[in-house]
Amino acid sequence: MRRRAIVRTAAVGGAAYYAGKRRARDEEPVAAPQAPPPPAPPPASAGMTMDDKVQKLEELAKLRDDGILTEEEFAAQKREILG
Repeated sequence: MRRRAIVRTAAVGGAAYYAGKRRARDEEPVAAPQAPPPPAPPPASAGMTMDDKVQKLEELAKLRDDGILTEEEFAAQKREILG
């Protein structure tokens, strides 16, 4: 009798364990394959002549002096223009 109780307990426990694992697997969200990120746009200064660059920097300097741009924003734009 004792052996039968142990076997029944093992069978019930094993079935419950398997059912729980299967439910957890079925409930996992399936992630859609991710597309590669789009290529980075070319720098804004790619098609600009030196005169265009100087003019743009002068405009940005005026915006900075007027308080519209911060020093950090001006520096970031300057780096982008000068490449």
